[in-house]
Amino acid sequence: METMQDKQAGTVALIRCDAYEEEKVFQAVQRGVELLGGASRFFKEGEALLLKPNVLSGKSPDRAITTHPTVFRAVIKLFQEAGATLSYGDSPGFGKVETVVQKAGLAPVAKEYGVPLANFSEGRTISFPEGTMSKQFTIAEGVLEADGIVSLSKLKTHALTRMTGAVKNQFGCIPGLLKGEFHGRMQRIDHFASMLADLTRLLAPRLYIMDGIVGMEGNGPGNGTPIDLRVLLFSTDPVALDAAACHIVCLDPKLVPTIVKGKEQGLGVYDTIHWLGDPLEDFLCPEFDVNRKRDWSKDASGKLSSRLIKNYVTPRPVILKDKCTVCGTCVKVCPVDPKALQFPKGDKTVPPEFDYSRCIRCYCCQEMCPDSAIIVKTPLLGNLIHR
Repeated sequence: METMQDKQAGTVALIRCDAYEEEKVFQAVQRGVELLGGASRFFKEGEALLLKPNVLSGKSPDRAITTHPTVFRAVIKLFQEAGATLSYGDSPGFGKVETVVQKAGLAPVAKEYGVPLANFSEGRTISFPEGTMSKQFTIAEGVLEADGIVSLSKLKTHALTRMTGAVKNQFGCIPGLLKGEFHGRMQRIDHFASMLADLTRLLAPRLYIMDGIVGMEGNGPGNGTPIDLRVLLFSTDPVALDAAACHIVCLDPKLVPTIVKGKEQGLGVYDTIHWLGDPLEDFLCPEFDVNRKRDWSKDASGKLSSRLIKNYVTPRPVILKDKCTVCGTCVKVCPVDPKALQFPKGDKTVPPEFDYSRCIRCYCCQEMCPDSAIIVKTPLLGNLIHR
């Protein structure tokens, strides 16, 4: 497997697929995998593969938050026909795994094909001495029990990393609330991105497939706007795959920290991509709503204090009070102690309020808000510097 991946570093297959119609999606998935050598090239006889979709939260597939069940079905069908034994799973940002995969439409498909839900509730600590930022990880038991992983990401924006995709998808292999601890420990985005690259190096999925038939722009990864991109992406190189998604939405890959750190740490390449399948030009979407601004806080760090940058330059989460349903999810998922937002005087009938001096700008609150009531805004000084 490693030899084949080395040979295909920087190779990405783009396959057009206009809608989530079962037969069309299967044909597109089959074509994409065949361009990389066929399903049987990714496992040996007797091996068990884990399918790792993006299941951020328990929302319906039409919200474009999670890997679409039709793509999930096509991958199951293709690999089962090739003789693979499969399981699946993910650790969502909030809620029970069983409930979330049911609401996302994945559980009924898995049941139909006899694919069991792997154990993502419990984990084991694994050493990774080769890690650049992290030397050990607690990994879900279901991941460790599999012989290999097929990573099924979703093409979406992300407030922290601009885009989320193949490199970041493995974060869901860390069970439960342990993911929040990484945000608390690694408050610099480059450190967090380096950790994600380490994690993907450790788990080394054998194949990466990205669902971009309908992607998400704007206030992603959980509250953005669905947008038709009509593409599926395939690669054994997660860095190249994420860079290919950036090219589609006309975003410079060098602005995405997981791509930059992924290349630096030997996870893949992005500066030279070998394209297969349909032409990139067929999928370009320059109007895609994504943050294309430079990170001017790095340029200003030598001139301004870190506190000033954080409070008056760096984008911060803001609650839209007219949309807030006072559910308290944002308070629960905030990874810092004491919390960066609380209900004022304990009154849970009004929206929570931020203490931005405590906020580490991880945007977990924005990511997990179930009501699209939190957005990320750049303060006035930050906007002036960007201009």
